[in-house]
Amino acid sequence: MHLRPLPLLLLMTTLLAACASTPQRPERGEFVAREVTVDGRSHRYQVFVPARTAVQGKAPVILFLHGSGERGDDNQRQVAVGLGPHVRAHAGDFPAIVVFPQAPADSEWNQVADVAFAQLDAATREFGGDPGRTYLTGLSMGGYGVWDYALRQSYRFAALVPVCGGLVHPRRPSMAVTGLDGEADPYAAAAQRLRGIPVWIFHGAKDDLVPPEYSRRLEAAFKAAGARDARYTEFPDANHNSWDPAYATPELWTWLFAQRRANAFRQR
Repeated sequence: MHLRPLPLLLLMTTLLAACASTPQRPERGEFVAREVTVDGRSHRYQVFVPARTAVQGKAPVILFLHGSGERGDDNQRQVAVGLGPHVRAHAGDFPAIVVFPQAPADSEWNQVADVAFAQLDAATREFGGDPGRTYLTGLSMGGYGVWDYALRQSYRFAALVPVCGGLVHPRRPSMAVTGLDGEADPYAAAAQRLRGIPVWIFHGAKDDLVPPEYSRRLEAAFKAAGARDARYTEFPDANHNSWDPAYATPELWTWLFAQRRANAFRQR
């Protein structure tokens, strides 16, 4: 009887297992539609899958939260403003999985956190994302969502990039970040709880919808709390759409992809 050498069998088994567990990535980065079911309801979302040549091994994962104007159920608007156009313009070499939930019409991010987290988990599993390099960013309403989701589950995120957001909004109290009720100084409370997570805040100096003072107060609170790494960029000529120059900042991506959680969140 001819027996195949054991080391060769082990090598072949290992290679087959690796091939089975490695996600198939496209030649060029592409957006794909997906859906998850939460509490018996189906929720659609988009995922940007990076090109196979753009990243080696497990890919970083970005959760992007859109603004008020992109709410709905068409599963398209959330990739049309903000991070989506930037990623599409760099589809050949953008080195991360990007998850794009879409909040329903007339809802706030603080009302659909369970759905967004379920979509993040599903995309991370399917496309081979790195739980230790999961990042959270969003603009306007989504900037508020960044603070809300980070306070809910800070252990998930290696870095935060809120754009033209805040914690409270007198003209739209429903958008306020949850978990800070009763705090005499919500800015100090948020900074104290999140000071261990690197954060880069962006805002436009001429913003007439979400005052830049909100981001300035957050920066000051993080500094006062002895934050590990708190950065703030204010664009002097930008109004509310500060997301365009923010996501076009090359240093942002170098900084972001260098961040890693010491104790990575492990999915169940």
